[in-house]
Amino acid sequence: MGDDVIIGHDGKPRCSWAGAADTALGRYHDEVWGTRTYDDSAMFEALTLGVFEVGLSWSIVFGKRDAFRRAFHGFDITKVATMTDRNVDRLLQDPSIIRNRSKIEATIDNARAMRSASPSLGALAKSYESARTHAPRSLADLPTSTPQAEAFAKQLKSRGYRFVGPTSVYAFMQNVGVVNDHLHGCFRATDYRPAHRQDRRR
Repeated sequence: MGDDVIIGHDGKPRCSWAGAADTALGRYHDEVWGTRTYDDSAMFEALTLGVFEVGLSWSIVFGKRDAFRRAFHGFDITKVATMTDRNVDRLLQDPSIIRNRSKIEATIDNARAMRSASPSLGALAKSYESARTHAPRSLADLPTSTPQAEAFAKQLKSRGYRFVGPTSVYAFMQNVGVVNDHLHGCFRATDYRPAHRQDRRR
């Protein structure tokens, strides 16, 4: 097992970025990242975290995930789509989130696009799903973008989505399971085969 896969607190092998302890990031690795979802709220959350990650690190954005949920009504698309300039001004005074006007406004615009655009975000994402059976071997093998992400980003921009460059869109694809980038050896990887204990003969 390479350095990019570690044994966690429960004995399971995981991508090293998840850490070995029982943490929120570890649970996100186990339960969310790379797990295909068609839930609008979950997709909107993933899209929004990608918007706020632009120019920042994932650890900073992830650490504020609960605050973003409070700020954006639990990522309820209808409620966020009706937010006004007054709501934007209020969020700019909220120290628990990343106070960037352009990103806050883009999040509201993205909610409006999700509510009205056709085909839906879920349908678009489905058209880019990867069915590969061989997991990446190391963190160095993980791309920051792909031709598919570039095409997806172009489609989203044409439908009114904002802050959706190829890099943030690829992160979105990873988060909602359009691609599964868990590393070879991780128990969440597409090619993981758990070792089975041989029955002892009496």
